[in-house]
Amino acid sequence: MSEDSKVHKVQAAYGAEQIQVLEGLEPVRKRPGMYIGSTGPRGLHHLVYEVVDNAVDEALAGHCNEIVVVLADDGSASVTDNGRGIPTDVHPRTGKSALETVLTVLHAGGKFGSGGYKVSGGLHGVGVSVVNALSEWVEVVVRRQGHVHKQRFERGAAIGSLQSEVQLAEEKGLTGTTVCFKPDREIFTVGIVFDYATLSSRLRELAYLNGGVKIVFRDERNAALIEGKPYEETYFYEGGIKEYVAYMNAEKDALHPEIIYVNSEKDGVQVEAALQWCVDAYSDSILGFANNIRTVDGGTHIEGLKTVLTRTLNTFARKRGKRKDGDANLAGENIREGLTVVLSVKVPDPEFEGQTKTKLGNTEVRGIVDSLVGESLSQYLEFNPGVIDLILDKAIQAFNAAEAARRARELVRRKSVLESSTLPGKLADCSSRDPSESEIYIVEGDSAGGSAKQGRDRKFQAILPLRGKILNIEKTDDSKIYKNTEIQSLITALGLGIKGEEFQSNNLRYHRVVIMTDADVDGAHIRTLLLTFFYRYQKELVEGGYIYIACPPLYKVERGKNHTYCYNEADLEKTLSGFGEKANYTIQRFKGLGEMMPKQLWETTMDPSTRMMKRVEIEDALEADRIFTILMGDKVAPRREFIETHSVELDMASLDI
Repeated sequence: MSEDSKVHKVQAAYGAEQIQVLEGLEPVRKRPGMYIGSTGPRGLHHLVYEVVDNAVDEALAGHCNEIVVVLADDGSASVTDNGRGIPTDVHPRTGKSALETVLTVLHAGGKFGSGGYKVSGGLHGVGVSVVNALSEWVEVVVRRQGHVHKQRFERGAAIGSLQSEVQLAEEKGLTGTTVCFKPDREIFTVGIVFDYATLSSRLRELAYLNGGVKIVFRDERNAALIEGKPYEETYFYEGGIKEYVAYMNAEKDALHPEIIYVNSEKDGVQVEAALQWCVDAYSDSILGFANNIRTVDGGTHIEGLKTVLTRTLNTFARKRGKRKDGDANLAGENIREGLTVVLSVKVPDPEFEGQTKTKLGNTEVRGIVDSLVGESLSQYLEFNPGVIDLILDKAIQAFNAAEAARRARELVRRKSVLESSTLPGKLADCSSRDPSESEIYIVEGDSAGGSAKQGRDRKFQAILPLRGKILNIEKTDDSKIYKNTEIQSLITALGLGIKGEEFQSNNLRYHRVVIMTDADVDGAHIRTLLLTFFYRYQKELVEGGYIYIACPPLYKVERGKNHTYCYNEADLEKTLSGFGEKANYTIQRFKGLGEMMPKQLWETTMDPSTRMMKRVEIEDALEADRIFTILMGDKVAPRREFIETHSVELDMASLDI
């Protein structure tokens, strides 16, 4: 069969009959949050992801190898792929073109029927119709079977019918879809400004997960122009997730230079994994994906991976005489210490737990990952005895350190609520026993602690002063960490479990954990140390949105009987510019929280009706991991380079981690 006739056959097989129809679009505009999570920045960016996911699905099906994403100055975004193009023939049930059906009917897409897509991401096929419903306008151009088809939609409704014409000679043979849309200001009341960094991190991630697919990201907005030209980045990783792991570990010392790679398929499920252990890391970094969706809450694929790693390495430990009869098995967390792994599974019928698709639920995937990774890993390690010995030596070291830490760990293990739990003496607890309304402020030093204790609302606000700086988690093993008084206090006060145990949010004593430090270099360092501890040891707290950073004011400006608090230099400039030239005023610069009167601290930083707080969110786990390694790791050169590069972007007064 000729190449042309093969292409024609494939395209003919993907037609209107593969598009199934379930229900209309009205609910989307009424309750947008149900479909895209929120009508704030996260939901806005989700629209781009939905359209890009459709293009990636074409790549997964083997019909597309280039995706171009463009941000335009009018607030619109466009996504172009070189796939087969959305079908345009008449749909048997709706009587409209398949293109119009896909754009205007919820749950209509090639992901439900047979023959459309083998695997897909996106939100169960609601994708592009939801984008249409929540956009002021959408324009779609389809290049397919020698024709160019165009149609415009406004707030979900088709404007006119599908316009088709024969492709120009110079475009002959080109196929694909371009979806251009402008989010609706009536829905996104906070504004429709796309954040370049947010989109680029997701597009880069998709390029790593789909090795060989080129993603071009171009910012044509006026503010982004450099010498009149748009800013453009290309993400193309032939090595796929192996390059992903190499990028994550670039600032670390690898235990073995070659990345262990698995790529196999069983029962229609494709499993791809890349693993590398590092010398200078005391925790693991496991990134799991199912059909290109980051599964932050794990799932059956991660369970399968952890099980097979523990079993395989314990088998090798006994085979190579590293564990004798009677020796305890190495625990999973000992084996995974220092491990970076990206695991990507492609599942034909994924079952995700929860609306946000953050946990994979397919039970069959556990066994498939176990057997495929086990087979490839065993084979690799058999032929690389030097590598397995290094990994096992590190795991045994971790096992011994964990044993040494066990007694220290028992000291901080939280007793059940029924027993008399011994909370740290310096904790000023709140009277409420309802975690959802309780918050704890972690403050540096006793003077700030004193002000905070006097200024707080005792009903729901607890204060935990820390004396001095906690340990740098990035450079410390478990035994030292659990013996550290400040960390013991922190773990006990919060009611946390221990690293390696299943996180239980119902044990958490406060649902808002607020880091409140001085606005100086020392304060920033303590804040970073605390964030490193939470990210490396209690990542679920960060991912669950429980961690906040308090924003105390830098200045108090007094003029006559009135006063204004300014939280940064820009605030101060704005306040002063409102005064006349000869106005008399005084500026007080707060060097630390301890300088503030309890009433001032309450008014500015702790009163829920007036305070400013930043919630710590990690949209891009890869970058977070890399930056913690750079800032808190052993290597000085990458840290110096990072600070030199980024200090020019910020004035020192606003420098924040």
